[in-house]
Amino acid sequence: MSPYLTEWINLFLRWFHVFAAIMWVGSTYYFTWLDGRLTEEESMSKVGEPPQVWMVHSGGFYVVEKKKSAAILPERLHWFKWEAAFTWISGFLLLSLVYHHSSLLVDPDVRELSKGAAIGISIGILVVGWIVYDVLAQTPLVKSSIGFATVSFLLLAGVAYFLLHTLSSRAAYLHVGAMMGTIMTANVWMRILPAQKRTISAVKDGREPDMALAMRAKLRSKHNTFMAVPVVFTMISNHYPVATFGDRYNWEILCGLILLGWAVAKIIRRA
Repeated sequence: MSPYLTEWINLFLRWFHVFAAIMWVGSTYYFTWLDGRLTEEESMSKVGEPPQVWMVHSGGFYVVEKKKSAAILPERLHWFKWEAAFTWISGFLLLSLVYHHSSLLVDPDVRELSKGAAIGISIGILVVGWIVYDVLAQTPLVKSSIGFATVSFLLLAGVAYFLLHTLSSRAAYLHVGAMMGTIMTANVWMRILPAQKRTISAVKDGREPDMALAMRAKLRSKHNTFMAVPVVFTMISNHYPVATFGDRYNWEILCGLILLGWAVAKIIRRA
């Protein structure tokens, strides 16, 4: 493939990936903010009155009301799912183009690896990362926010250490973010959407929806909001080699910035 064509493909994929991510993360944080405001309104509203949030934007007023269940479903129900799928697909294609089809994945000064072995680690960390997270998120540990966050951070730190001592440092930073991005996408398509579909099926069949499913889906969505900030950082880290992956303390810096990202996400969620 000619370098000219490769650069145009890279440009298109990167442009598409960034735009899809803006739509996905934007809608995620919007609904997080909206849910927080509705919870506040619910605590102040009278018994029997559904909480509402009034907003003004682009010359119009908008009123949003939250329903925990629906006796009758509307003809048109809006879903938010393709933003996540398009972000991950374009991101994986970009990962493959930039790293799998170049020499950027391997650094002989870090570890001697064949290209095939490096690609196997690249793909394997995405798959294993999701499996480990998904199993952990179904254990009683998830009931403790601090406990779950502590174990998750230690596992992430272990992944960061392993990758920074296996792949090139630039690729290692990117793959920590790609792993979290994969977890976020799998949360949407394998846990959140199925729960929503089962809730809708229950309503259509005249059955009471299982609220435990809704709460588990909400928890996965919460996890996504915390992963989003560090993911965005790792996506742009290749522009700052001196301060990040090129530093002698690159592993510690990455771990620190993940914690900083979580702290920022917590502030945003409360805003």
